[in-house]
Formats: sequence, C-alpha cells, structure tokens
Amino acid sequence: MLISKTIAEAQSACAQLRGEGRVVGRTLGLVPTMGALHEGHLSLARAARAACDAVAVSIFVNPTQFGPNEDFSKYPRTFENDCALLEREGVDLIFAPTVEEMYPAWASTFVIVEGVSDRLDGASRPGHFRGVTTVVSKLFHIIAPHKAFFGQKDAAQVAVLRKMVRDLNFPLQFVVCPIVREADGLALSSRNHYLSEKERQQALVLHRALQKVEEAVASGEGSSSKLIEAAGLVLAQEPGVRVDYIAVVDPDTLEDVSDVRGALVAVAAFVGTTRLIDNILL
Repeated sequence: MLISKTIAEAQSACAQLRGEGRVVGRTLGLVPTMGALHEGHLSLARAARAACDAVAVSIFVNPTQFGPNEDFSKYPRTFENDCALLEREGVDLIFAPTVEEMYPAWASTFVIVEGVSDRLDGASRPGHFRGVTTVVSKLFHIIAPHKAFFGQKDAAQVAVLRKMVRDLNFPLQFVVCPIVREADGLALSSRNHYLSEKERQQALVLHRALQKVEEAVASGEGSSSKLIEAAGLVLAQEPGVRVDYIAVVDPDTLEDVSDVRGALVAVAAFVGTTRLIDNILL
C-alpha cells in the first residue's frame, strides 16, 4: 500500500493504478474520508474493492467544511491506526495531503451547488457544503476515479455531491452504500468518539425516532407532518438531546414533500455538545 502526501505523487500513483498506457485499463475506486475510520468507512472500502480493480482512500480533515465554532481542532485524528485498517482491507493507495497542499495560500476558487446546499445540514451549518463540494471536486480531479463511494448516513451530503457530479459532468459512477450501525442501532460516526457512556445511551434515541416513523408508515400514516410529530415525541423523551431538525424530504433535492413514498426522513440532534445525524429512506 502506497501513502501519498502530495498531489503530484497521488496523480502519478493513480495513473499507474488506472493502468494508463496499457491496452486494457483498470477501474479505480475512491473512498473520500476525514480519517478516524470505523466500520462504516471500511464497508465503503470493501464495496470499492469488490467493484474495482484498485482502491484509493483519501484521509483529509477538511478545514473549509467546518464553521468557526465547530470541532476542526479536536476532530479525531488516528492516522497510523487508519493506515493499518486500510492495509488489511487491501487498499492500494492512501492520499493524505496537508492543508497547505490542498489549499495553497493563493487559492481562491470554491465549488458551490446552489439551492440544495442550503437545506438540512446546509441550513444548520452555513458554508459547510461549500467546503465539502470544493474538496471533493478537487479529489475527483486529483484521483480521477471511475467510481466514488459514499455512505447513506450523510444523506444531505450525498444529495449535494450527486447533483455536483451531474451538473459538472464528472466522468464517474457515484455509489451510495447503506448505513452501518452498532448492534443496538446507533449509526456509526467518527463523532461518536466524543460521547460519554451516558451520552452514548442517549444517542440511541435518534434511531428509535426513525423506527417510530417506520412503524407509523407501516400502519398507513402518510402525512409528513404526522411523521415529524411522531419522531419529535420520541426525541423529547431524552432531556439531554436537543433537536436540530426533523425532516421528511425528497432525497435528491432535500425539499419538503407531502407524499412520503420514497422520501428521506432525516434527523439531526445534539447529544450533549455532539451533533449527530441519522436517516432512513421510506
């Protein structure tokens, strides 16, 4: 497994992984991450390995997607452990640039997906998706993958990036993989590291709220407002949990919908000081 710290090194290595210059090329998959890897990330690496001839994983804690009062400085960084995990998964390349490598002092270009970037997490975290789309578009240009793999847990991010890929004609397949959960239902997240033992138990209420929505839909409830109310009642049972949003939206546009068939039900809440997200597709 090769570890590249510079863009030039990564571009050269990826050209070789794609088999450029050969009669028959090779498919290259990319899994973009911010490190602090867990089983959710590893499931993406496995999906890429199963679907592609070679796999690249980026590890970069991207400063432009963090707000001024967010957790950039304390975001967990476990690079050596991440490398060991990815090597066991048969990853071919890790691209781990510095902030200065990705954002030189003279750089002033950002990628913005209008509209959809202002909804759900975009509304709660102004400027967040501008940072996400900018860094992911840079990664697509640097790595030039045939397929890129993302997790459904970040449903709003998926919607924004899918639209960016379509709008900018990136020549790649955008692959979304299922949420990976702990046995008790908690969606895996690098930010789960922040939770105390008590908060870890409180965080399960997000999954319980979504399960309540699924039960209501199975019983014939088709009103998005009623589903939001049902989820809110469950979340209110945990006094240590502060709701950011509960939404029933179109999974592509993130706009509110009245017809819940095929809708995305997404929740975001603060458990203590840690903001967590979860969702289901109906």
